[in-house]
Amino acid sequence: MSDLLIISGAPSHTAPTGVVVSHVSAVLSSLGHHVSLLDVRALPTLSLLTEDLRDPAIGDAVSSVLSADGVVVASPVYRAAYSGLVKALLDLLPKKALRGRAVLPLATGGSQGFLVAMDYALHPLLAAKGADQVVRGEFVLDQKVGLPESAAVLDAAADRFVSALTPRLRRAS
Repeated sequence: MSDLLIISGAPSHTAPTGVVVSHVSAVLSSLGHHVSLLDVRALPTLSLLTEDLRDPAIGDAVSSVLSADGVVVASPVYRAAYSGLVKALLDLLPKKALRGRAVLPLATGGSQGFLVAMDYALHPLLAAKGADQVVRGEFVLDQKVGLPESAAVLDAAADRFVSALTPRLRRAS
C-alpha cells in the first residue's frame, strides 16, 4: 500500500513512547502498509548534533524521511517540550521536507500539563518543515500506556492517519 516511517524519540523500546510506537507500527502494518522505524537514539550522536550529512547513517535517515508517503513523529515530552534528539533530526531536513505528506504527531508524558507540547512545540516544529497535512495526534499519559483505553485512542489516530494518506496516494497513481 504505502511506505510509512515512524520517527521514534523513545529512550528505549520499553519506555512509554517505545510502547506507543510498537502499537502504532503493528496497527499500520496490519492494515497492509510497509512500516519502517527510525530510532533516533540509534543514530550516531556526534554526527546528528553536528549535522554531518556525510555520515551514511544520517544521510540514510534523511533519505528515509524524504521518501516516505507518511511520517509518524513520536516523542516523549520532558518539561513541556519534545525530545532534543527528535528536534536534531528534524533540523537536518530541508525546509519543506514534510510538504504533501501526512504527518501524525504522537507524544507521551508524565503529566496532563505536558499536553501543551503538542500544540505549542511539536506542531510548530512540523509546520516549519513544511507539514501541511498534520493529522490530529495524540498525547498519552505514561501511566495509561498499554491500557485498553490508550490502545483505542492510538487505533483511532492510526485510522485518521491512514485516511489522510489516501488522497496523496491517489494523486501519485
